[in-house]
Amino acid sequence: MKKIVLTGGGTLGHVTPHLAIIPRLREAGYEIHYIGTENGMEAPKMRAVEGVTYHAVKSGKLRRYHSWQNFTDPFRVIAGAFQSARLMGKIKPDVVFSKGGFVAVPVVFGAWLHRIPVLCHESDLTPGLANKLCKPFASRFATTFPECAEALGKKAEMTGTPLRPELFTGSREKGLELLGFDGSRPVLLMMGGSSGAQSVNACLREALPKLTEFDIAHICGKGNLDPMLNNTPGYKQIEFLDAELPDVLACTDMVLSRAGANALCEFQALGRPMLLIPYPKGASRGDQILNAKSLAKRGLCRVLMQEDMTVDTLVEGIQTTWADRDQLTEALRNAPPADGTERVLQMIEEIQK
Repeated sequence: MKKIVLTGGGTLGHVTPHLAIIPRLREAGYEIHYIGTENGMEAPKMRAVEGVTYHAVKSGKLRRYHSWQNFTDPFRVIAGAFQSARLMGKIKPDVVFSKGGFVAVPVVFGAWLHRIPVLCHESDLTPGLANKLCKPFASRFATTFPECAEALGKKAEMTGTPLRPELFTGSREKGLELLGFDGSRPVLLMMGGSSGAQSVNACLREALPKLTEFDIAHICGKGNLDPMLNNTPGYKQIEFLDAELPDVLACTDMVLSRAGANALCEFQALGRPMLLIPYPKGASRGDQILNAKSLAKRGLCRVLMQEDMTVDTLVEGIQTTWADRDQLTEALRNAPPADGTERVLQMIEEIQK
């Protein structure tokens, strides 16, 4: 039986592509191991997946800002590298697939020490710090954006992102029933990521009286419900969706979202017109701005920068995007495939030869 080690952590975006390929790896007969942190976001997710053995290693966060932990975390990374190397010797995997994040660095290095081939995946338009550090030790890179493949050089290929197959099996009727909508008006879905998007949440809620032509499904993030808006006609707020998300996406006619790479691939694959409000630079490394601009350049979305967002510009952006929906849908239909599941699985096999 072939063995594979999966790794990645720090955000949900480093975990969901693994969830997309795990069923296919099981079908192919792989024994599946996952190396992550003890308490990171990936730990409870992957420990709950049937047929996956979870191993925890030490890891330090790779920060671009000043913190006293910058002095201690390099020692955690080194300790994690030795733990990972020992695990590689114990598990003896045939291949490693890394989704990046700070935990991936010691795992990829440990694989390199044992001459185990590694496929890394980068979701954003520019390589993250973890993948930059992993580059000398990786066999190949798969990327979501063509610009990233070009930046990483000969090792890299644009593949799209592995997407969970259940995203494409949602029921419009079930989604409308869950949201309490009758389907007579277009459904606008607002998603802000796993922790929500406070500024967009607040602006959208203030704009509700001017958006009465839509029914609005608002996934606002944990702890961000506004009790004052309960029972507002044409507005449904939800903290988080998991199993029900495919049904809600099936009844969605337009998306208002941040610009995280995995979510963009999902919306693109589903052909949903998008208005993106990327996470601003200063609050991040600016990757969402680059992601959004790349899609806009290819005619796949409309973009409103957060610094330009007011109630009026948000309403105008939503209405303009909706007016352009046929043009956007056609561009999305003709774009290269956003679902990279098949090609990533092929590359996992190729690097073992």
